[in-house]
Amino acid sequence: MKTMYVFLAEGFEEIEALAPVDVMRRACLNVTTISISDSKLVKGAHGIPVIADAQFSELDFSDAALLFLPGGLPGATNLDAHEGLRSLLLNKSHGDVILSAICAAPLVLGNLGLLEGKQATCYPGFENTMRGATYTAQQVTVDGNILTACGPAAAWALGFTIVEHFCGALKAKELKKSMQF
Repeated sequence: MKTMYVFLAEGFEEIEALAPVDVMRRACLNVTTISISDSKLVKGAHGIPVIADAQFSELDFSDAALLFLPGGLPGATNLDAHEGLRSLLLNKSHGDVILSAICAAPLVLGNLGLLEGKQATCYPGFENTMRGATYTAQQVTVDGNILTACGPAAAWALGFTIVEHFCGALKAKELKKSMQF
């Protein structure tokens, strides 16, 4: 089974990471949270400590179906500064892997040139970091293998969009109903 990878950096926005993880796991998708630091313990932007499933250096990501970047500051800039992650995103950008980012994290994709000619959304005020993208101002925007969302309130919608992509609209609808969304 392919894996959904969620990358955690110090200062990540907790709800933007954990709400989609929760929704994906309820859909029985194979989700692995990844710390990009030297420890599996990663502290979020609001001081909530989270223990990641694995560290970046432990995996080769050959089974990736989704590479997901939560926002938050300085989480998004910490993701952008990680050369291994940047290289992984570039290497997987031309295949069937979905690249997803929420809030400030589309800046990582923008800085890599991966949003060139794409429609994308982000947290208001970060539009200029999405180099080459057409800003949609939507809660969630899908353009090819690029999936972006605008901020914390969009975290649930992003999770359901991911489930719909990988499991179908019926599964996403069932989850929404069972979760009272």
